Amino acid sequence: MESLKLSIIKRLYFAKVQSIAELSSSVGKSVPNITNSVNQLINSELVIQNGLAPSTGGRRAASFALNADALPFILSVAIDQFYTSTVILDFANKKQTEILTEQIRLENEDAYAKICTLIAKTLQQIEKASVFIIGLTLPGFVDGVEGLNNSFSKSSSLYKIRENIEKEFGIRTEVENDSTAIAIAEHNFGKGRDAKDVMVVNLNWGVGLGMIIDNDLYRGHSGYAGEFSHIPLSNLSKLCSCGKKGCLEVEASLIAAREFAIEMLKEGEESVLQASFLEQGYITGDELLAAANAGDQLAIKALRRIGYMLGKGIATLIHIINPEKVIISGRGAKAQRVLLPEIQSALHEFAIPRLSKNTKLEFSDTTNVQLLGGGCVAVGQLDRTILKAINRIIN
Repeated sequence: MESLKLSIIKRLYFAKVQSIAELSSSVGKSVPNITNSVNQLINSELVIQNGLAPSTGGRRAASFALNADALPFILSVAIDQFYTSTVILDFANKKQTEILTEQIRLENEDAYAKICTLIAKTLQQIEKASVFIIGLTLPGFVDGVEGLNNSFSKSSSLYKIRENIEKEFGIRTEVENDSTAIAIAEHNFGKGRDAKDVMVVNLNWGVGLGMIIDNDLYRGHSGYAGEFSHIPLSNLSKLCSCGKKGCLEVEASLIAAREFAIEMLKEGEESVLQASFLEQGYITGDELLAAANAGDQLAIKALRRIGYMLGKGIATLIHIINPEKVIISGRGAKAQRVLLPEIQSALHEFAIPRLSKNTKLEFSDTTNVQLLGGGCVAVGQLDRTILKAINRIIN
């Protein structure tokens, strides 16, 4: 019975509002069992009635939602190659603290220590006992089951990151690949919500991919499906971060766009970015995106280059998966106006029309999508042990 209640809580988190019949269908249990469990959850004040469901021609059924005020909080930690952000969320995905962001380079030896400092700062903003789980997302070959990031050596604190964070803060921690978490968030709360087959491209410093097939996350045999950035589509001889040549990432990532812009700035090309470049010796990806959206020609040129290659990669996805939707998410989604024409041009050139015409290309408008993904990862691992640990036992 307890496991059924937990299934209902998870379902209401992702669906927000459900009737008894909808819960019965989605959870796969009988209406009497669902009714009994929902009533117990109402008595425990974890679920509340939320008006009536839309009419289907007969008597309108009652609908139910989670009572976020009675449930504990989630600490979401979103890590990428250069920045880490943290926030505490409730079960309605509402922020309970301000988002803290710091520039932390994962390749540096002090990265783990700085991440812990940022987490500690976030926990200081709220009563620590109210946080029942940490949902931590980061790039790399992340094994969520074992809590490992296999992109790091075994001597790195980032390798056994789940175990280390749990020891550091005494809070249950779940870890997941950043692109996978973003795909989960987009499928449940973003542009992919009404689609069964969705490819979610995480355009960030690299180019990640989360694959939703028939409404389920597809991980592949070893759990690492979706290494989109390492499809060998580039003709450049430049080495990728993986150590091989020809990877899409070297021409279709924000790092590639930034590197091109920096080379042009060194040659003296006029741009609003020149002042920042002369002062710092570099430009950030966010500065590049802002400049492009403001109409700067150099920034637009840099992003157009990666847009075309990204479209070439998406054409490959369409041929292999034939998805209903491809969603561009992550940091780079804000450059839609610049990227979309280039991606479409590449699709016209490389994709078979019979396939591509039935795939819808969209850009995400979900803010702080990786932080939202961390919340999704945490709730997805909800179990009775966690509830008992915080004295929220459902009887």
